[in-house]
Amino acid sequence: MATGKFFADLFGRSPVEPLQRHIATSHQCAAELIPFFQAVFHDDWGQAAEIQSKIAQLENEADEIQKTIRLHLPKSLFLPVPRSDLVALLVKQDQIANRAKDIAGLMLGRQMSIPEQLHEPVFEYLKRSLSASEQAVTAINELDELVETAFGGREIKLVEKMITELNELEHQTDKIEITIRAKLFAIEKELPPIDVMFLYKIIEWIGDLADCAQKVGSRLQLLIAR
Repeated sequence: MATGKFFADLFGRSPVEPLQRHIATSHQCAAELIPFFQAVFHDDWGQAAEIQSKIAQLENEADEIQKTIRLHLPKSLFLPVPRSDLVALLVKQDQIANRAKDIAGLMLGRQMSIPEQLHEPVFEYLKRSLSASEQAVTAINELDELVETAFGGREIKLVEKMITELNELEHQTDKIEITIRAKLFAIEKELPPIDVMFLYKIIEWIGDLADCAQKVGSRLQLLIAR
């Protein structure tokens, strides 16, 4: 496909459509961690490998969208925001897919088992982090309407409410992370020390999914403020 045609297809009717497509792909990448963790809980490493491959593919798709946007984003998009702000927003979105790939890659590479007593709390923690990512998608999908209303009116209040909810979701994941770390600390002497070290890392990275989503909201809030 010719670059010009690809770029036209990518941007479609809206100058912010590629940003929306990028965060949708990034979230889809992270959402694959749900079946991935289910496979890990059952020590089904064949299934985990298949899902990890899909996660890597989606992360690569997000990277390709990001590269195309950065290479071809015009100096002016007739938007009331600087080009640099859109690029900064894009970078934050991309971190969601990157972290999902990190989690799946490390866990598969080491075939990391999670202690059974942590299965339920870790899974709920993951789902809460993904709720934050999904909320970021919802907020970015309102960018078209924000542009149409010149970042004013009732639309801006709706988006600000979404960002507030996103911040609350990220705060909730912080509290859940503290609880899970305490549960792991209580049993860590029963586990190989190297496994414990990597489990703490995975717990941290799951929280990063919500943190990255919250930073998308923060960038959107700065963009609105301008």
